[in-house]
Amino acid sequence: MRHLSASTVTESVKKLCIEANFELPQDVLDRIIQMRDHEESSIARYVLDQIIENAAIAKKNKLPLCQDTGFAVLFLEKGRDLVIDEPGLEYAIDEGVSKGYTESYLRPSILKDPLDRNSNTSDNTPPIIWCDTVDGDKLTITFIAKGGGSENMSRLEMLTPLDGLEGVFDFVLNTIKKAGGNPCPPVVVGVGIGGTIEKCAQISKKALLRKFGSRNPNPKYAELETRLLDAINKTGIGPMGLGGKTTALEVFIETHPCHIASLPVAVNFNCHSSRHKTVVL
Repeated sequence: MRHLSASTVTESVKKLCIEANFELPQDVLDRIIQMRDHEESSIARYVLDQIIENAAIAKKNKLPLCQDTGFAVLFLEKGRDLVIDEPGLEYAIDEGVSKGYTESYLRPSILKDPLDRNSNTSDNTPPIIWCDTVDGDKLTITFIAKGGGSENMSRLEMLTPLDGLEGVFDFVLNTIKKAGGNPCPPVVVGVGIGGTIEKCAQISKKALLRKFGSRNPNPKYAELETRLLDAINKTGIGPMGLGGKTTALEVFIETHPCHIASLPVAVNFNCHSSRHKTVVL
């Protein structure tokens, strides 16, 4: 059995919060540059150029990529043979988020009471934590800064089994069209299919963490990912909703077994500032 100090977890989470907010993942930046080079609209190219320049300035000067530094969401994979010393894993993560946001002057955006607009917790805690138990003695922590604008456009629908694949396709595409420029496109689209209402939403968010260019291992869903990406980029919404053929950077689908009477589908957005980072301890 391996022991890991809570302080090590705290410092690692602190670092993730800071670095993810300052530096766009390379695969995301590469895709934006690629889409810019293939964009036909002059306005869309200009917007994409501004996004690319913003990323360079943020990285060089250690500044937030966006003023909305997000809700801290963490996906963990904890080995069965790993013990986190006291005061424990959740406390350590909470402390890491608090330190990361306060010490780097990242905007605190979390309300203790959703209906009390004056109840800001002042340090962006508490975070949302999802933890899976896996083999081994390692701890993998993936942090994602989830901005409010893109999160607000997310949707979940309990389709009927008869709706099938085409029903899923139509729901996702209609969700994109209704969102328009509100989630700050070009977006990353995470789609969850199956599970229960809460599991479906969770896997749609986890889908956003996939590497650009990867495809679902099931050929049926891989084909649906590419088909949706093509259809979304033909809507004409374009960067920041100003027109063009660069509306989505990627579409990722994750699935989970579901009840025979159900077909839940969730769509979760990330804006072009798709901020996430992983560490293995």
